[in-house]
Amino acid sequence: MSNKPLIVGVTGGIGSGKTTVCKVFETLGAKTYYADDRAKWLMENDPELVESIKSLFGESAFKEGKLDRQHIARAAFKDDSLLNQLNKLVHPAVGRDVEKWMRENQNSKLLLKEAALLFETGSYKNLDRNILVTAPEDMRIRRVVARDSHRKAEDVKDIISKQMKDEEKRKLADFVIENDGNRSMIEQVMNIYKELVVA
Repeated sequence: MSNKPLIVGVTGGIGSGKTTVCKVFETLGAKTYYADDRAKWLMENDPELVESIKSLFGESAFKEGKLDRQHIARAAFKDDSLLNQLNKLVHPAVGRDVEKWMRENQNSKLLLKEAALLFETGSYKNLDRNILVTAPEDMRIRRVVARDSHRKAEDVKDIISKQMKDEEKRKLADFVIENDGNRSMIEQVMNIYKELVVA
């Protein structure tokens, strides 16, 4: 049997509980690559990516070495092509970064890649299995508003409207965790873990 780690994607819309699911897996020994957090880090620390963002949005994209997210959000959401171009810069940088991380962690049994846009970008095709985390929309909105003080319910609804619908994601997922408060998330994670690692 191969000693290569099993690489599993964890995805879901905003406020679905992806990070919480990963934290439960981590208690079982899995290691997680948080793609969205790393993307934010790379946008300020990868010199090639920084220069590309400046070329796209101008020098004012950065303030004192920090990415001016509001400036970029204002420009990108007015012009879809700018957002697409930004994604085309960021996704390959994340791809290189995750490959390096996987090489560094190749002695692990289970590696997770947590990403909001796993199916949208097609990166799920490079993974062994994929887990979708779902939750009712009203619950997701409440979670995000409680977590992110700068977001209002309308902002979250707007983000949800731009993300791929769960019905579409279900067709692509190998496993679905229903994070609706009715079923135990820990139990669902344990069942998937047993199937992935113990079986």
